[in-house]
Amino acid sequence: MENERVIIAIGRIERALSRIEAAKATSPAIAADAALEERHSALKEEMKQAIETIDGLIARQEA
Repeated sequence: MENERVIIAIGRIERALSRIEAAKATSPAIAADAALEERHSALKEEMKQAIETIDGLIARQEA
């Protein structure tokens, strides 16, 4: 049950990042906004760290 919740959460994160990337690619105003670009980069880094943490938790649980 726990693994299922983690998998669902990862899927939601991936879909959210995909929507952000798509919006950025299709909107010149978004692409030109330096502050938004900085926030986007920060969000991507936070999500990367969260996924790495989740991966570590899963690895420990499977061991």
